[in-house]
Amino acid sequence: MKELLNLYCTFFFIGSITFGGGYAVLPILIREIVEKRKWISEEKLLDYFAVSQCTPGIICINIATFMGYHRRGFWGAVITTLGFVTPSLILITAIAAVLRNFESIVWVQHAFAGIRVAVSALIASTVWKLAVKNVKTWLKAAIAVLAFVTVGLLSISPIYVTIAFAMFGALWFGRRRPA
Repeated sequence: MKELLNLYCTFFFIGSITFGGGYAVLPILIREIVEKRKWISEEKLLDYFAVSQCTPGIICINIATFMGYHRRGFWGAVITTLGFVTPSLILITAIAAVLRNFESIVWVQHAFAGIRVAVSALIASTVWKLAVKNVKTWLKAAIAVLAFVTVGLLSISPIYVTIAFAMFGALWFGRRRPA
């Protein structure tokens, strides 16, 4: 029960300080779950992140659910999901009640513009950190560039790109296993 409460509080905290969705939450998850609490390895978290992109639903919630299941099974998944969404539900309810009165105020518009820029910086920082850690060969660099081009420039669904490169990785890297 104590660990379930700890999971709820941790994901409530993460959910309360996260703006911008799945990519923006990754550095916070790395800090809170991998580095601070050591509940999971960074590699496993990245696996959950990749699967969360292919799984229907919101990436952040999927990651929270996978993490909770990893720690405490079904009830862990339920508790982490609730912990992550509770701050958003509270905030959205409060904002919806008052935002219509303030949405025309220029400084409110500028505040949201600032949040978007900060989230972009968080995403860029995370991409850089992950690239430095994971892209160590020319083949992996080519895969990263090709994935970026197909998703970012050609607007091909990340689901298809992830599945395609998962199959490629299984075939290419799987055949190179030492006996």
